[in-house]
Formats: sequence, C-alpha cells, structure tokens
Amino acid sequence: MAADPQLQAPLEALIEDAAAILGGHRLAVLTGAGLSTDSGIPDYRGPDSPPRTPMTYEQFRRSADFRRHYWARNHVGWQHVHRTQPNDGHRALARLERDGVVAGLITQNVDRLHSRAGSSRVIDLHGTYATVVCLDCGERITREALAERLSVLNPDFGGEVRDIEVAPDADAVLATTAGFRVADCASCGGILKPDIVYFGENVPRLRVDEAYALVDATGALLVAGSSLTVQSGLRFVRHAAKAGKPIVIVNRGATRGDEFATLTVDGGCSEVLSRLADLLPAALGAS
Repeated sequence: MAADPQLQAPLEALIEDAAAILGGHRLAVLTGAGLSTDSGIPDYRGPDSPPRTPMTYEQFRRSADFRRHYWARNHVGWQHVHRTQPNDGHRALARLERDGVVAGLITQNVDRLHSRAGSSRVIDLHGTYATVVCLDCGERITREALAERLSVLNPDFGGEVRDIEVAPDADAVLATTAGFRVADCASCGGILKPDIVYFGENVPRLRVDEAYALVDATGALLVAGSSLTVQSGLRFVRHAAKAGKPIVIVNRGATRGDEFATLTVDGGCSEVLSRLADLLPAALGAS
C-alpha cells in the first residue's frame, strides 16, 4: 500500500525504518495511555497533559473521605469512559495479531479497548475498570452493576458529562464531592475497590511472569503510547534490551526507555500503527 500522503515525509521515513527493524519478527507489544487519547481518554503524562496526583492504595483503603472522593468522581467519569470506542491504533494492533505479526499485548491501560478492538491475547497489567472487587471478602461484580447501585444512592449527582476533565482511570475532575453516598459490598458490607492496580500496590506476580514470558517468546518489542515513567512498564523494555531484542518506541515526546530503544518514533499512535499494520505482514511473510 502506498504511504499516506497526509504523513509528513520525515515521519514516513521513520515508520519505514521501524518496519525494517521489526520486520521478520513476531512482536510483543507494550501499550500505555497515549494509545487511547484518540478515543477521547486523556493521557496522564503526554506533552499537553495537566499534572495529576492519582490516589494511592493506602489512601483509598484507610480513608472513607478518600473513597467518597474517588467514587463520586469515578461515577461521573464512568459515564464518559465506558462509552469510548477503540481507535485506529487499537484496530491496527488487532489486525497485526490476526496477520500473525503480534503475538500478544501487555497494556498498562485499564480501558479494555484492546479487547474490544479484537485483540485476543491481552495482558491487562494494571487490571481493568470493568470489574470491582471487595477488599474484605474478595467478591467481584461488574462496574455496570455498581453504576446502577450508585445511581440509586445518588439520584441527583453528576448528571450528563459535559466539558468535564476525565483521566484514563475514569477519574473526573469535580468542584465538590460532598454528599456523595458510597456503596459497600452487598455480600459482606466491605470496601469496594476498582479491580485495578493503584499507586503503592503491586501488580500480581503471575501477571508479571506472563508478561515476561511473552517478551521472551518473541523476537522484538514494540512500545506504543507509553512514557515508561513507572517501573511496571519500563521493566519489560529493560528485559528486552538485556536479551538483545530490537525495541521500537512510538510515542509523542520522550520516554524513560529511549536509551534502550533501537529506534524512537515521535508521532501519534493511530497513524504510526496503522502504517505499520500495512508494512509488517509483508515483511514477516518474506522472512
């Protein structure tokens, strides 16, 4: 397929270089919040992202006020994020998996857009916000079920989402959360928490081992839309580099893993991954 005329020549050249580096390899892919920005979910650390201070696990566990604050904001943000749809970047990676190029995805995102786009092997490193877990009895329920309960408890709270800033974990910026009523576990009365990994909480060991195994089983690593600021994602880049595997990073702006990369592509994930989805299957078939 011919190059997209809308892609500037320097970016097209970089994409072709990336295809040459990754071509002939089965790929592991590591993705971050920058991949979902074209779906309308803001990034945490992109060049134009406002500063954020995510809630820690200890804050959530120890403080009823923090939990009220979190669930009020999440209740409003959920109205936006659960309706978001996969974008061209998600679809490109799903196409690369169907074409036999991508062996699997490790995602730091909790939005489930990879699965909804059709990717079948997805390691949700930080969990997903589609499930809620009780910290006391361990029971899990869907976020949709909790949304219904929260709406009954707070019939006049939030309303339609309009011009409200929403973070990748569905955290909406609100002027006040006073008066919001939090739902407890229907089975034991315990604390309900999104089934996602908070700051200060460890990624489950089995999940980490599965991600390492994916990197070990593939010939190269493609990183898309992650600043690699936190160790939970950066460790897989370091692991691939230590094994001598080619690494291509696609991101807007610099990342913490650039020193390990064979090539960095400063560009948007949708356009770059779509173009790679055109180029890489032919390169794999020729290997």
